[in-house]
Amino acid sequence: MTGDDDSQRGYASPPCLAHEIDPTYFDPLAVDPAQARDVARWRKAERARLLAERATLSVSARQDAAERITPRLDDLIRARFGRIEGLTISGWWPIKAELNLRHWLADLVGQGATVALPVVLTPAAPLVFRSWTPDCHMVQGFWKIPIPAEGPEVIPDVNLAPLVGWDAAGFRLGYGGGYFDRTLAALAPRPYAIGVGLQAARVQTIFPQPHDIAMDAIVTEAGLRHP
Repeated sequence: MTGDDDSQRGYASPPCLAHEIDPTYFDPLAVDPAQARDVARWRKAERARLLAERATLSVSARQDAAERITPRLDDLIRARFGRIEGLTISGWWPIKAELNLRHWLADLVGQGATVALPVVLTPAAPLVFRSWTPDCHMVQGFWKIPIPAEGPEVIPDVNLAPLVGWDAAGFRLGYGGGYFDRTLAALAPRPYAIGVGLQAARVQTIFPQPHDIAMDAIVTEAGLRHP
């Protein structure tokens, strides 16, 4: 106890009330600074919770989820484009207990697709994509994530984005850097964006902000959702 009267003392910044906002009344186009701060604090806490839950899953559980997801990705891409051959499809190198789709990416190469991995060339700038094959030389990139050491930069037809969290409107909760939203906003033509993650990572809403871009589809081990 300090003897201070808390009833007379204000906060340096307002407490996070995002969890109390009724999504029905939440304005995703609002630019109110207090609301943006509340949402940022809520996302930070929710991101930490979801990552901690995901980290408790066994390797076999994550492998099982990946094995359920990849056939759905095949079906979705073929339904959208009519083929796999000739497409450029971006994936990711798994970190932080993310789903490991590398075997499926290797299969795509065998089917005649160009597979790409995201590369950070400049912090806080859009990603670029560098072609990848199972036997290409990899080096340590930004955040110590392996990236292809060399190779042409490509623009994906399909952009797979790992999900920390997601909502029914197709909005994605990532790691907070804004890289995927920034990249989708910059690419022309814009790739077909598929969020890939666990069904348990669904939240009621991520409280989308003006810069957030919804995925075209969400795929989890439980099925496919078009926002």
